[in-house]
Amino acid sequence: MKQELNYGTDYKFIPVTSVKSGVGIEILPDLFCHTIQIVNISLVGNPESDELVLVDAGMPKSANEIISVIEERFGPNSRPKAIILTHGHFDHVGGLIELVKHWEVPVYAHQLEMPFLTGQKSYPEPDPTVEGGLVAKMSPSFPNEPINLGSSVQTLPSDGTIPHMPGFRWIHTPGHSPGHISLFRESDGALIAGDAFTTVKQEYMYKVFTQELEISGPPRYLTTDWEAAKQSVIKLEDLKPKVAVTGHGLPMSGEVLTTSLSKLVNEFDQIAIPDYGRYVN
Repeated sequence: MKQELNYGTDYKFIPVTSVKSGVGIEILPDLFCHTIQIVNISLVGNPESDELVLVDAGMPKSANEIISVIEERFGPNSRPKAIILTHGHFDHVGGLIELVKHWEVPVYAHQLEMPFLTGQKSYPEPDPTVEGGLVAKMSPSFPNEPINLGSSVQTLPSDGTIPHMPGFRWIHTPGHSPGHISLFRESDGALIAGDAFTTVKQEYMYKVFTQELEISGPPRYLTTDWEAAKQSVIKLEDLKPKVAVTGHGLPMSGEVLTTSLSKLVNEFDQIAIPDYGRYVN
């Protein structure tokens, strides 16, 4: 009997947006970033080939938009070989079940995210008391019950390789979630950071809406382990990435990325960690 895939009972459209919603940016010939409301998905693969992987799956109710973005870039009826998740928070798995059913492709995630992707365990409650603006205050309305992908989700290979993404390796970057990963390609310094760090102050509605470029830590209202989050940023800065796509905010590259990441590492406690909140200390 085929297993029924389902979202949590709290799954719903979240009415937030930004000026970059619906906008796509080609960062490299085989790396394309598209913003859905306030979160980014990445398409990895050259449009001249049929090698395509989708990284993350957007906000709730975004499957049709993701399908059309892919078909616009790769041609009608194009489908990825796989979907890779940086983590399983609602804004990174929002279109996932519809996409899995539509394409019949496997999903891969870190072992430690599996309970949140197979219906076993909810993420900790978002923290509306955390230092920050209106998005932080709205966070109790964000879905946090687990999605159930059943046998459609598989654990990433333990050797760091990523199926259908030759040249990239996954790096465990916990803090924002237990099994959070980032994806890195040594040959050109391309980094898909997920929410390990962001390039917008994700807690503030005005900054989210305007997408003001500013290095920041992971979204505060959903980050539960700040020491691990700090170590993850240190790990990524050590890689000396040349271009970075983050889960929230605009891509960053070159000298701006280098100096911003260095600043984030050196001033992590001031920049990233909130002065107060349920998960601080």
